[in-house]
Amino acid sequence: MDIHPILSAQAIYRQAVSDLFRRRHVVAAGLGYKIRGTVPTNELSLVVSVTRKVPVSELSSDDLIPQAVSGLPTDVVETGRIRAHMPEHVRLRRRPGQPGMSVGHREITAGTFGLLVQRQGEPYILSNNHVLANNNAASIGDPIYQPGPADSGTAADQLATLAEYEPLDFGDNPGECHVVRTLANLVNLIARLSGSNHRLEPIKQTPGLNLMDAALALPDGPSLVLSEILGIGIPTGITEPFLGQTVQKVGRTTSLTQGIVTQINATVNVDFAGRTARFSDQVFATAMSSPGDSGSAIMDMERQAVGLLFAGSERVTIFTPLERILTRFGVELVTT
Repeated sequence: MDIHPILSAQAIYRQAVSDLFRRRHVVAAGLGYKIRGTVPTNELSLVVSVTRKVPVSELSSDDLIPQAVSGLPTDVVETGRIRAHMPEHVRLRRRPGQPGMSVGHREITAGTFGLLVQRQGEPYILSNNHVLANNNAASIGDPIYQPGPADSGTAADQLATLAEYEPLDFGDNPGECHVVRTLANLVNLIARLSGSNHRLEPIKQTPGLNLMDAALALPDGPSLVLSEILGIGIPTGITEPFLGQTVQKVGRTTSLTQGIVTQINATVNVDFAGRTARFSDQVFATAMSSPGDSGSAIMDMERQAVGLLFAGSERVTIFTPLERILTRFGVELVTT
């Protein structure tokens, strides 16, 4: 692929993405090849994902997606609402634990053991924050079950403990300012004395932009986990995602599936059980996952690790490039 059109398109995308998200029904935007009718082309475009396509007559001028942005063609695709994947089907307990199996924090339903990574020779389970850390609600040291609770996992099935996670930013974290907290307490005291049931909770506005949904769990013993991905094998290394790339994954719900990378550099709004978090610089693939597959490793056909799956819809699968996650946690992929 010629790198110069990609660089030019990335510059246009960065200028346009904020404006696109102001339009009704838009849930994601990224770079991909335009599809005319049902036929894929080699025409690089700004792909705008919407919850549903509606007739132009039902849209205001402010909500219309232009046919091109600064000369870059647009392509509007219907993906439905993007959700963090939660489970549906039952999976069993297995020892040693392996990537592709059902895992989960004791307070969630279930997700997928993605990859085995290591730091200074110590192995860790890599999966999503919403799988291992319960959307920021967990504490370090909390138990991780295999299988996850939705698959009948209990305290007797503990495989690991939560070691570290990248917090999810929903743009509305509790405020920490001492002055504001004192003022809120005073207002709440007055409300209580007056008989009101309403209370004031200070909220700190945050950037609300995420680069990953990821967490690590420390196995209860090195012999309790393997690096071999069920149905795929031991990873051979790491590679970057690119448009048109064929990828595969093994997940807790849909097992072994394949897809094609359709967008890069994507910004997307993801629904976490009613709370929305925006992610930037993500990758879209064709539909190859279902609820419960969150945390799965995205691999190429040579068993090189490409990314970590965390969300999707009936029409798309979304993942984060793996190298970014490994760098964030200071870990390396186990390839033996």
